Amino acid sequence: MDSNKLAIPLAIIVAGGLMAGALYFSNMQATKQAVKAQPLQAGTKTVTGEPRAVTKDDHILGNPNADVIIIEYSDTECPFCKVFHPTLQRIVDEYGKDGRVAWVYRHFPIDQLHAKARTQAEATECAHDQGGNAKFWAYLNMIYQKTNSNDGLDMAELPKIAKEIGIDVNEFKECLSSRKFKDKVEKDYQDGITAGVRGTPHSILITKDGVKTPIGGAASYDSVKSAIDALLAQ
Repeated sequence: MDSNKLAIPLAIIVAGGLMAGALYFSNMQATKQAVKAQPLQAGTKTVTGEPRAVTKDDHILGNPNADVIIIEYSDTECPFCKVFHPTLQRIVDEYGKDGRVAWVYRHFPIDQLHAKARTQAEATECAHDQGGNAKFWAYLNMIYQKTNSNDGLDMAELPKIAKEIGIDVNEFKECLSSRKFKDKVEKDYQDGITAGVRGTPHSILITKDGVKTPIGGAASYDSVKSAIDALLAQ
């Protein structure tokens, strides 16, 4: 066969290969840039800084003097947080009865991903303002039950939840519209940054001796239980 006849298809194959390679490289670079630009949601990093000390102003479920305190930083519209919420409920049901473990909830709304989460966080504080710790947890639980995550909750549900848990709806609406607790939510968020939170959910297990064990992401019940058992055995 004439060498010139072979050269033309060979050139086409080589050119196509080069174009495909360039396109692949371009897509890889774009993907890397997108990942860099987007905050971690699953909490895969487990950097631990120094969270502020737990006080009476915190939302705590269980004995404040428990052997292990779980400080969770969470975003109500994060799908991983929705999955993890029942896990910590189960942990507290099991370990909280005899005062070994308590759960502290702190707000960490990721505004870049979930535009509704910050307002929902403020709504839980409005519930607390009326009904204390019990109403805070009742309201929070209802949000996690109702939302489909990723800004899936209709914000018209917020006063409906207030009514469901038995607090004054008009007072709740006034509180929410005034943004009375925006500083409190932001304080939690900034505390999370200081504590090393880079995504949600992010939890830090702390013993009375100050030993810290970070748990990033929606860890399984067995994983959290193992971490707690190891701390209690020390």
